[in-house]
Amino acid sequence: MGLKTALTAKRDAILERWFQEVLATYPKDTARFLAGGGDPFANPVGHTVREGLGRLFDALFTDEPATELSAAVDGIVRIRAVQEFKPSAAVGFIYTLKGILREELAAAELPAAELAVLDNGVDRLALVAFDVYMQCREKIFEIRVREIKESQLLAARFGS
Repeated sequence: MGLKTALTAKRDAILERWFQEVLATYPKDTARFLAGGGDPFANPVGHTVREGLGRLFDALFTDEPATELSAAVDGIVRIRAVQEFKPSAAVGFIYTLKGILREELAAAELPAAELAVLDNGVDRLALVAFDVYMQCREKIFEIRVREIKESQLLAARFGS
């Protein structure tokens, strides 16, 4: 069985395990809420994470440019950047995929070259995720600086 066939056959199981790993990075009550339903209006974060993981998985072994991968990782990483995860925790969920893939595909007995393709794909996603995280954090910093400047300007103008 080839790599793509094995991944296709195990896609749902891999994605569910990966989703559970992401949930494990949150407090128990938050994780329980995020796991409950995929309604994008009642649970937008849970929906974004679940949908984003699927997009990431599907983009994992393509030769798409980094801009396309950025779009796939953006929703999840943007949420984690706003939630002020440390950088390692914000993008670390990508690396949990390596272990899941190895365990789920162990029975397929893939050659070392195909396992290297798996590792390279995950590493590539992680690098793109880190870039997206840093862009989000820079934007948050810019917003905070602008708010401080505006509040100081108002205070000077109105004497508060």
